[in-house]
Amino acid sequence: MKKLVVLSVFSMMPYMTGVSASNGVDGLSPKAALSIKDVCDFLKKCGHYFIATVDGDQPRVRPFGTAAIFENKLYIQTGKHKRVSKQLKANPKIEICALDQAGGQWLRIEAIAVEDDRVEAKQFMLDEYPSLKKMYKADDGNTQVFYLKDATAFFSSFEGEPKTVRF
Repeated sequence: MKKLVVLSVFSMMPYMTGVSASNGVDGLSPKAALSIKDVCDFLKKCGHYFIATVDGDQPRVRPFGTAAIFENKLYIQTGKHKRVSKQLKANPKIEICALDQAGGQWLRIEAIAVEDDRVEAKQFMLDEYPSLKKMYKADDGNTQVFYLKDATAFFSSFEGEPKTVRF
């Protein structure tokens, strides 16, 4: 089964458009230094990404859709009533994976998720994603935001050299 999945991905390569080695990540020069902003912009461009956590000895993966820079840190948002919140409390190590819509470029981020319980940080995320205000309020006791600490982001594609950003 795993072999079939790998073959199906590679069989799609001729149809994928993405970043070539000549134009770098998201149109940047291959020699341009990437930043936390490039990471956030890529996540936003993808719309959704997947975050992996650990639940005891079982990995857990689920889609997320929030990413914003607040006070020079990359933030994500969830709710305290969700299982992901309990998993992050028990083990804050995460990995994020995002694939661009064309399927030719992806991003992986290794990081420590650090909770920021300040109302200002929560309100910032809700202002960045107004549709969440139907379900969350900054002071509701449920809204939860995390920033990524000791993060390493890896931009990859089928055509270009991988690029790394640490923040």
